[in-house]
Amino acid sequence: MSRTSLSSFARREWGALHAAVRAELTGKRWRAVCLTLVSVALTAFFYVLQHRPRGLRLVHEFGFVRAEDPLWLALLRTPLSLFVPALDLPVWGALAQILLVFGIAELTLGRRRTLLIAYASTLAGTTYARIGVAMGPDGAFGLPASDARIVDTGPSAAVVGLAVFVCYRYRARVTAGLVLLAMIVEVIVKPNLAGKEHLAAIGAVLVVCGADALLRRRRQCLRVGSRSGAPPIRS
Repeated sequence: MSRTSLSSFARREWGALHAAVRAELTGKRWRAVCLTLVSVALTAFFYVLQHRPRGLRLVHEFGFVRAEDPLWLALLRTPLSLFVPALDLPVWGALAQILLVFGIAELTLGRRRTLLIAYASTLAGTTYARIGVAMGPDGAFGLPASDARIVDTGPSAAVVGLAVFVCYRYRARVTAGLVLLAMIVEVIVKPNLAGKEHLAAIGAVLVVCGADALLRRRRQCLRVGSRSGAPPIRS
């Protein structure tokens, strides 16, 4: 592929997204990513805390989520669990994911929508873990009973969900397809709980994307109807 073709592809794929990110950063600078900076700080704090003898117990009580936990307890811990980095993974990976994807999402979607999508994605993964364990290891989407005891924390499901939603809003279809393909390959190569939760997060976000598209189309039809002088459609 020639340099001109690559440049043309980049403009089509990421032009609108780049323009939105640049406009927000130019106008508000660091204030535009306050949520992202707080999220990075929280994740770093919990990483330090859980590597201290007494701190690990505190993080366990307030941020650890397992499929075997009572549902009410898991729901209480889920928002905080998003910022608790997995013990078996390097913390710099979680921090980089949050800084990049949360930052772009906050700049383009706003803080409220970023939080909602992040929480919905994380909750979808946590909910899937319970359903998968209940299905058992024999089903295509099932999980072994031992996965119910796995500590399920970290921002990865939220990051994947936000990436897909941002791609949808800014029509970066190839990028969205690559994210989905990467998650499918992850499950094929290493069919563990985390990989399947990522697919569950994408599934939940695709439902949100569909609902958003229908709502936007309905609003557009109402605007066109009001301009033409036709009475508004009542449902």
